[in-house]
Amino acid sequence: MATVAHPRAPLREDRRRRVPARGLLLAGALLALALLASVLIGGLESSLSDVWHAVMTPNGSVADVAIRELRWPRTVNGLVVGACLGIAGCLTQAHTRNPIADPGLLGIYAGAALAVVSGALVGGAALQAAPAQAVLAFIGALLACALVFAVGSASRHGVTTVTLVLAGAAVTALAGGLVSMIVLSNDSALDTLRFWQLGSIAVRGGMVPAMLPFLLAGLLLAAVNVPSLNALALGEETAASLGVDLRRSRTVGIAAIAVLAAVAVTLAGPIAFAGLLVPHLARWLVGLDYRWQLPSSAVLGAAVLLLADTAGRVVARPGELPVGVLLAVMGAPFFIYLARRRKLVSL
Repeated sequence: MATVAHPRAPLREDRRRRVPARGLLLAGALLALALLASVLIGGLESSLSDVWHAVMTPNGSVADVAIRELRWPRTVNGLVVGACLGIAGCLTQAHTRNPIADPGLLGIYAGAALAVVSGALVGGAALQAAPAQAVLAFIGALLACALVFAVGSASRHGVTTVTLVLAGAAVTALAGGLVSMIVLSNDSALDTLRFWQLGSIAVRGGMVPAMLPFLLAGLLLAAVNVPSLNALALGEETAASLGVDLRRSRTVGIAAIAVLAAVAVTLAGPIAFAGLLVPHLARWLVGLDYRWQLPSSAVLGAAVLLLADTAGRVVARPGELPVGVLLAVMGAPFFIYLARRRKLVSL
């Protein structure tokens, strides 16, 4: 008679092969290195003594200004954006059970872009300033994700993986079409979209403090969602048999994705591939248990984004290459690699 494997057997087997705490410590070490590089490297060469001087005994020198007013705020911005994208990407792949999914699948980036170009069309110069664009992007991202969830849950079976993906594709296509229509008829909206779509962690109007309440809300929702993710990875029927409320779990998860991705797109614009790459790195480091994957994704997301931003300052000196462009160049081959691996068709 055939034996039935215990639902948590894959997790136990995975723990035997990996030591999650060791992987998380390694991710933390990488983040520390990325933070140091982000503060040290720029158009003006700096040393550890310069950083110490700028932090402890600043006197208004060029190095002090560069470190305190330019690099440090940019580093904090990258830290927040990377963590948000890492967690949002991990949750997106968990709830869609699709290893090549990222938050853009839920129409978040397309909704933010539509709001930004609409502001440029309607409000002119008043809505083209960085703070105004950030607010518009945040509202557009949340509204687009809410629309995807509303459409995806309209069937009699409620929201499912298939309806969610289809609704996301439909809303993205609709928003993309409207964006194209607006920018083709308005040069100002085209210029705004061109600048905004580059994706950069250069601080946009000091929005990090304003986004702090939303960041904390998104992190709380993600933490509440963690206990059900391991069961969902076994399939919806198995998760339901283990007592997981599928509707509640999916609602909380999508809300977390929406808020965190909206915070990221508000602070840095659309940065593709970060939400796709980071969860795979986290799984490679700590294994399949989402209790370890989610914090690892946050740490690795921040590290990857800061390292890519620092590399962009190096390869394009005396200027810089936007982090969104650099990650797209790095992420496209990885995306193709994932698509070709048959065993990664589902999570």
